[in-house]
Amino acid sequence: MNIETDRLMLREMTEADFEALYAVLADADTMKHYPHPFNEDSVREWIRRNLERYKIFGFGLWAVVLKETGEVIGDCGLTLQVINGQIKPEIGYHIRKDCQRRGYASEAAKAARDWTFMNTPFNIVYSYMKHTNVPSCRTAMAYGCRLVDEFEDEHNERFKVYAISRAEWEESRR
Repeated sequence: MNIETDRLMLREMTEADFEALYAVLADADTMKHYPHPFNEDSVREWIRRNLERYKIFGFGLWAVVLKETGEVIGDCGLTLQVINGQIKPEIGYHIRKDCQRRGYASEAAKAARDWTFMNTPFNIVYSYMKHTNVPSCRTAMAYGCRLVDEFEDEHNERFKVYAISRAEWEESRR
């Protein structure tokens, strides 16, 4: 599975992507909206879990690769997440700190959104994040989402939920 955009390629991650993904997921600034940055074992589990998702669902988070250099700069893709108590299809994204603010996350998320609506029966796709994660909110809006919900989890953390429906996506393509 390969998805290409003007500047990026999204492909299934492999164990060989460990170092590149560790640079993203272990970075304290990049992961400041998570409970903590990942350690080596967490990154290996992240890769293993996505390899399993590919086998079971045919999708997961994919490695985000710069076409110009072949360098892995993060991940983006479709997973099933529990959002406010319900399992929903969610587009998630993580981009290495030095590559942020260049539009890579929104470019990758748009490609993941298009792939989702062209290859799955899902009629709506979500992105959710801590309410303080403004860059992630902006990315969700950049790929066409609108704010549809806010909730608190069992730890009293506040989250925002963005979504785009298949009908909204189809309308935007006309």
